[in-house]
Amino acid sequence: MGMNWTDLRFFLDRSAGLFRRGLASLRTRGLRASWARVHKHLRSAPVSQRRALYFPEAAAFAPFALPAGSASAVGAAPQASIVIPVFNQFAHTLACLRALAAHMPRAPVEVIVVDDGSSDETEAALLQVAGLRYHRRARNGGFIAACNDGAALARGDYLVFLNNDTIAQPGWLDALLRTFADHPDCGVAGAQLLYPDGRLQEAGGIVFADGSAHNYGRFESPDDPRVAFVREADYCSGAAIAVPRALYSRLGGFDTRYAPAYYEDTDLGFAVRQAGLGVLYQPASRVVHMEGATAGTDTGSGMKAYQVRNRSVFQEKWHEALAVQPRADTDADAAAVRRRHPTVLVIDESTPRPDRDSGSLRLVNLMRLLRGEGAHVVFLPADRAHDGAYTEALQQLGIEAWHAPFVQSPAAWLRRHGHRFDRVVVCRHFVAREFLPFLRQHAPQARVVFDSVDLHYLRERRGAELAADPALLRAAERTRVLELDVIARSDATLVVSETERALLAHDAPQARVEVLSNLHHVAGPGRPFAQRHDIVFVGGFRHPPNADAVQWFVSAVFPLIRARLPAVRFHCIGGDVPDEITMLAAQPGVVVHGHVPDIAPYMDGARIAVAPLRYGAGVKGKVNLSMAHGQPVVATSCAVEGMHLRHAEDVLVADDAQAFADAVLQAYQDETLWRRLSANGLLNVERHFSLDAGRDVVRRVLLA
Repeated sequence: MGMNWTDLRFFLDRSAGLFRRGLASLRTRGLRASWARVHKHLRSAPVSQRRALYFPEAAAFAPFALPAGSASAVGAAPQASIVIPVFNQFAHTLACLRALAAHMPRAPVEVIVVDDGSSDETEAALLQVAGLRYHRRARNGGFIAACNDGAALARGDYLVFLNNDTIAQPGWLDALLRTFADHPDCGVAGAQLLYPDGRLQEAGGIVFADGSAHNYGRFESPDDPRVAFVREADYCSGAAIAVPRALYSRLGGFDTRYAPAYYEDTDLGFAVRQAGLGVLYQPASRVVHMEGATAGTDTGSGMKAYQVRNRSVFQEKWHEALAVQPRADTDADAAAVRRRHPTVLVIDESTPRPDRDSGSLRLVNLMRLLRGEGAHVVFLPADRAHDGAYTEALQQLGIEAWHAPFVQSPAAWLRRHGHRFDRVVVCRHFVAREFLPFLRQHAPQARVVFDSVDLHYLRERRGAELAADPALLRAAERTRVLELDVIARSDATLVVSETERALLAHDAPQARVEVLSNLHHVAGPGRPFAQRHDIVFVGGFRHPPNADAVQWFVSAVFPLIRARLPAVRFHCIGGDVPDEITMLAAQPGVVVHGHVPDIAPYMDGARIAVAPLRYGAGVKGKVNLSMAHGQPVVATSCAVEGMHLRHAEDVLVADDAQAFADAVLQAYQDETLWRRLSANGLLNVERHFSLDAGRDVVRRVLLA
């Protein structure tokens, strides 16, 4: 198929935008940093590789032990009790236990095997497995009876039901249990079930209005973005699920009306949801399941016949709940995402890295806020890259994060998925310019919200004025034209401060403009004054104002401070460090750390933070970040613009070198002042920059 006009326009807009931003980058960043950015945009995305699966060696049985780290072996109180019901099929049981022994979880666990009357070598062999709790039932009662017996014997806070025809992959249980910590409303967590050849067997189950069930994602890639995020399910297969033991007991365990087996896991899912909790599928918990190895696959005979009978039992019990389930002819992808709340697509230049820049932190917290309000959130990076742990972190938040090779082109992807979205948030004017034509064509029903992140033309204009560079001023004016055009073509625009909203009231008077500022979790006061020392700056160096700020501070301000406090050190933290910043480490007392994965020790340990920005726009995350940890800030007027901060009460503000140094020295040495700034800074973040502070505008603009 040839390229149509919309495709061509996207290509031309993207090419022109990359070229223009490349020139701007050359002016502000230099050739080396600019080439690194171009290479990132143009390189081919790596093809997703199927992850290698672990299988234990197939060998004759010999006595072995569960490692000493297991609660069963050392007598420690277990966090989880793994309950494995078995009936004959010893070869499968042996492989299952060997896999557990080879990769025991970090959490203390006990392993309970409930033998439902096996007649093969199961009993004789398992009595020789040290650290295993073996329980033999007096007579065969079926899967449900065996599971409920195991639950009655369990001592763990969580029950983990595991079929004996499974091979649990390394890290499976720690990931499964982490679901409850990350999602406090989780009542059942289910693993990603795989076929032995690596294809997906199940990513949580869908139940239709007629009581029939569907294993979502069957035969797809386990890395497909549709199944690679923590998502709500109607139920998860009892082959590998975890449930709090107290909840399981309160619900009465697996319902014996389904005895001996089938639909008991579906019934549990509905009971958990009726109790107001969630059933969550956890893709990071990978378990190979030899489907049908123990009960077969023929629903016309044997144990599998109970699956047909129990569907009628399930229908009768849950007829009211089934009335709101999707019809049996509903497309599985549509049925997998609940439609009780809006679906919001978020598009940005690349996957946010919240530990590297404040814009990323704001975007991730916006998506957290949307998820907390019940929205289904889909994220699409314009560069289509899978960004490793950052992409996986979004998926663990319950965000459907897309990437290559599953996105061949943004245009084709929107043609396929555009109908799904009720709202679209597009970040940055150059990204919005590329995507707006496609969104209007393929998602005409969606409200399109442009998130400026900060007004780029304002930042560029200020930088040009500071540099007294006519070329930069012309470039800033071109950015202004483009940014205002995007605002005019969007249904609403988000800015981060009242200052920017006031500017747009003049420059774009017809636009709907709302303030959604930085979004932070309030960490708390951290260490007291006496336990803190040194000065810290935090900011990524892909952002030119940060490089200018640090160079000015080290050359003009810090020597004045060191003259009075010769032992004090200046910690410079931020990724993508250019050579001119690296060289500053040669100055006495200057420590250039680069990117620091865990910023908390510096937020809680440094006595003062500085924000010596000489130009920029928007609200400064570095100021919010420090204040959210009770760390007083000394800043320029530019750095505190639009942040509702009062000089000498919430922050100290100074713009020339001597005044800035004096302010740092005053805050560093005056404990009474330090405490006042610390307490008021915390209150300011809670009042203006917390998730609660942003909730109202999110509801009005994106959810109403």
